[in-house]
Amino acid sequence: MRLCRFDDDRLGLIEGDYVRDVSAALEALPAPRWPLPPGDPLIANFERVRPAIAAAAARAPQRPLAAVRLKSPVANPNKLIGAPINYNDHVEESRKDQGIAHGREIKTIGDWGLFLKANSALVGPSEGVALRFIDRRNDHEAELAVIIGTGGSNIAERDAFAHIFGYAIGLDMTVRGTELPSFRKSIDSYAVLGPWLVTKDEIADPDALDFALWVNGELRQKSNTRHLVYGVARLIAYASSFYTLHPGDVIYTGTPAGVGPVKPGDVMRIEMQGIGAMEVAVRAA
Repeated sequence: MRLCRFDDDRLGLIEGDYVRDVSAALEALPAPRWPLPPGDPLIANFERVRPAIAAAAARAPQRPLAAVRLKSPVANPNKLIGAPINYNDHVEESRKDQGIAHGREIKTIGDWGLFLKANSALVGPSEGVALRFIDRRNDHEAELAVIIGTGGSNIAERDAFAHIFGYAIGLDMTVRGTELPSFRKSIDSYAVLGPWLVTKDEIADPDALDFALWVNGELRQKSNTRHLVYGVARLIAYASSFYTLHPGDVIYTGTPAGVGPVKPGDVMRIEMQGIGAMEVAVRAA
């Protein structure tokens, strides 16, 4: 199943190049009460909503995807988790390029650990990236995003896939500099997620997906998730050894070599096997 959030926070079911508006299924969600439980309510209650999605889809007309505005498919994550230097070729390019490293010693993901991006940075592809500090280098980082379905703490690696809800394309934007990564990567619109989420049953092996990124038609990044230093299961286990994971949490799994700057007016295109493609326009904030 492929689900999107579009236009005025409508819930959509993707069918090829079309979307069906299944927002009526949201009536199956429990009424919110304060204090709100952590996590995304749609994902946390998905088994309750799934039959209503099927019923709504049977009645809903198709609309062309090109005619809708795609937002982040996850509306309310508890946290966005990033995996730094999780491809060896990116480790090497970071050691060679002081525009990336800024004097820091580039070690390993095991040395650096993970980092958090502010939830306020989250946008969908149609919302685009609004660059701040355009006098500084603002880089694209294409990656697989893993969306947690069942929460937990201290999850064993062998059990990790049971905690996944689905996958999406992630674009981890960053402004280069000397500040801590969580600070530089948490600017509004610097966490793109989309174009929709694909439930885990549609992806046989998330550690074997081809993906690529172009800027204005120029190929910048091309790799396969088989080259992840910490694969998907290990990342979930590693993250949950420090944080309790909640439904809707998003893990940006890391980016390969080829990161580079973008400027206002550029258009980034990211394609990922098994998920799809999204275009993201760049503008000045």
